[in-house]
Formats: sequence, structure tokens, C-alpha cells
Amino acid sequence: MTNQPADGAKANLALDGHSVVQLKWPHGVSISEADAEAAMRGVNELCGAARYPMLVDMASTAQVSRGARAVFGRPCQASRIALLGASPVDKVLANFILGINKLPCPTRFFTSREDAMAWLLKERAAAA
Repeated sequence: MTNQPADGAKANLALDGHSVVQLKWPHGVSISEADAEAAMRGVNELCGAARYPMLVDMASTAQVSRGARAVFGRPCQASRIALLGASPVDKVLANFILGINKLPCPTRFFTSREDAMAWLLKERAAAA
């Protein structure tokens, strides 16, 4: 797994052995516009010119600011995004993000890491 800490980012970022970007937000975090900018900058630096599917672990995220939602609506090097949550609050936050923003790539919410990874890797399996 390749790790790429983003300067000033609250999230952990890595490229795993399946070539899936793993973005994990800490428990109880409130994501500001600056946090989102740092995370997306880290994703783009980690990916370089390539595009990879991305798993965003947002389990127990406290809140996502309006500015952060706007940042997440911009194109980045993710080819598709799975939002992974665990609680009803996570689902409400994800649905708010999914419903308000015009997202730049296919994006879905999951409560199962296995289902999320299967969906992320399905695109690659279909191309092979």
C-alpha cells in the first residue's frame, strides 16, 4: 500500500494493492472546505496522470461543510467513488452530498466495505 499524507489534511490517504485509493476520515471529524481541498490535492498527487477508483471511509463523520461539498463536486483523479458509512447519520450526510451536488464520476453509498470494493472493482473487471 502506498501512503501519501496530504499536507494539513485530517484524512489518511493510500493506494492499496488493488489500485483503489483509500481515503479515511477520522471518527467525529467535521470536514471543512480546507480539509476537502487538502484531501483532493492529496488524491490528485497520489494518482498522478492515472485515474483510480476511490473508497471514502466516512464512518462517523460529524459534518461536511457547504464549501467541502462544493470541493467534492469537482473532478479529480477518481474514476468512481464509493462512500462507506456505518450509521444512519453517515447515510444522511452521504445522501445530502449525493443529492445536492452534480458529481463528476459515478458515486454510491455503502455500509459494507466488501460491497463497496466489489462495485469499485466491477468497472475494471468489465474492461478486462
